[in-house]
Formats: sequence, C-alpha cells, structure tokens
Amino acid sequence: MIRRTFLTAGLAGMLALLAAPLGAHAQDNWPTKPVKIVVPFAPGGTSDILARTLAEKLQASLKQTIVIENKAGAGGVIGADSVAKSAPDGYTFLLGTIASHAINPALQPKMPYDAAKDFAPVMLLGSISNVLLVGANQPYKTVADLIAAAKSKPGTIAFGSAGTGSSQHMSGEAFKLLAGAELTHVPYRGSAPAIQDLISGQIPVSFETATVALPHIQSGKVRALAVTSATRSRVLPDVPTMQEAGVAGFDVASWQAIYAPAGTPPAIVQKMNQTLAAIIATPDIKTRMEGLGLEYQPNSPEQFAEFGRKELAKWAKIVKDGNVKP
Repeated sequence: MIRRTFLTAGLAGMLALLAAPLGAHAQDNWPTKPVKIVVPFAPGGTSDILARTLAEKLQASLKQTIVIENKAGAGGVIGADSVAKSAPDGYTFLLGTIASHAINPALQPKMPYDAAKDFAPVMLLGSISNVLLVGANQPYKTVADLIAAAKSKPGTIAFGSAGTGSSQHMSGEAFKLLAGAELTHVPYRGSAPAIQDLISGQIPVSFETATVALPHIQSGKVRALAVTSATRSRVLPDVPTMQEAGVAGFDVASWQAIYAPAGTPPAIVQKMNQTLAAIIATPDIKTRMEGLGLEYQPNSPEQFAEFGRKELAKWAKIVKDGNVKP
C-alpha cells in the first residue's frame, strides 16, 4: 500500500512537471487556430467597423484567421456575457465598450456577468467624445443659455439620445446632475432617428457622438455647444469642453476596448496587447481610427484595468446620485 501510494504520487508529480512546459509551450506558440472577436452590437456600427479594421492586420501579424462574430442585444450585454462564459484559452475575445463594462453594470439591477471579475482587460482601443447639440433654430447659443432655460422651467426641455443606457443618454444624466438642470430624457432606437428629430425641431437638445454629429454640424443643421470629454475633441477642435463651458467635473467619453475571459493566460493577454499596439501605430490604421473619431493613448493591460475600475465607480455614482432608472 505504501509503495503503491508513493508510486502514484510520483507519477502525478511527473505528469505535472511534464504538463507545465507543455502549457508554457502552447502559450509561446499561440495562436495555433482561428481567433474569434465577439462584437456585441449589430454590423455597421463603430464597434463593428473597428473590429473588422483591426482584424485585417491581426490576421497578418498573428498568422491566423480572425473571425468577427456579431452578437447584438441588451446594450452589449448578450455578446459580453457569451465571452465571459467562454474558455479562457486565448481564442475568444470581446470588443467591449462603455455600455457593456461601465454603464450597464451600474444601471441594470441584475447582470449575467461581473464586469470587474469575469474578464481579463487587454487594451483600451480609444475613446470618442460626445457633443451637446441643439437644433439650428433653437435660441440656446451657449451651455449657460441652456442651463438658465432649464432651471427657469424644470423638466420642460427634452433631450434625445440613441437609447436608454447609451453613452449619449448617460451624458445627459451627468449634465443634469452636474449642472443642476432638469431635462426630460427622450430615448430613440439609435442615433439616426434622434438626430433627424433634432434637425426637424421635434426635440430641442440631444447628445451624440462627435463622429455622428460632425457632418450635421458642418452643414449648419445643428449647433454644437460643448463636447463632453475633459479635453477638446480632435474632430471638433473649436468646440469647448463642458468644463470650459462652466460645468465643473464633467468628463464623459464613449470608449472601445478588447477583453478576454477571466483566467486567460497573462502571456497571451500581453501578446495581444503588444500586437494591437504595433498595429494601431501604423499610419493607415491610425488614420482609419481617427476617421472613426477614436483618440488612442498607448496602455498596458494593467493600466486599462485601472481605467476600468475608475469608470465603474464613476458611473455607479452618477446612476445613484441622479436616481437614474433603467
């Protein structure tokens, strides 16, 4: 019995020693089969275009097929949940956003995943500022004008957004909270109908991404009062930030990022981060990302993880203090 026990233990130890280098070898050779990136939104949007833009270069760099899979629904939650429950082997990634990993976790009372624990942050790909817009025929020329009007008649001024829980919606909620101006939210099924109603005068105010808003601002159909990010937008350099316009502490930007399931080997996470950084640094990809309105700063998985923690805390506070309901 004793001899058999020692033999069994010895065999287990030998297997463990053999498995360790094999596992490390597998990580060194990653990837050895196609890699999937889940986009939790419908084809054609910013997230989808970004994923497909990066996939072209990833295939060449990693020498493997990159498969883009769209799993839309629930503000990015359905697609994100599928990745959270995937094997952490380095063959499934998520193109996550502020909606899937900051706003919805703060806004929704029941989430199928833990945004902080069920994912391995890989890289923050970039951020897009939203912009406070008013119709061309509206009387508001500045943010101060709008705040004064909203305070004089609380709740009578409506603002449109791309939908409940979107970054545009939450930009409006942050504005209400930080400016002390009571506006009424009107959610739309996407940016296109919201901005069309703004142009036609059905709603007086809207928040929209700078990328979507830019052609309408240039045509004179809408007027930009301020961008929501802490610094001015590259695509709207002449438009002041909300902080410059007098709303202290305002800093809201929609963002795009790459995640892996929690437990993905750190070596694979690091390799994906470094590969993406090299791709984004190439002139053609940099130009294409800037065309999408994305502003990128190099970041490590650890730096991105810290950013994610701050975003979760910020939106949880805004939702609580503003009594925002889903």
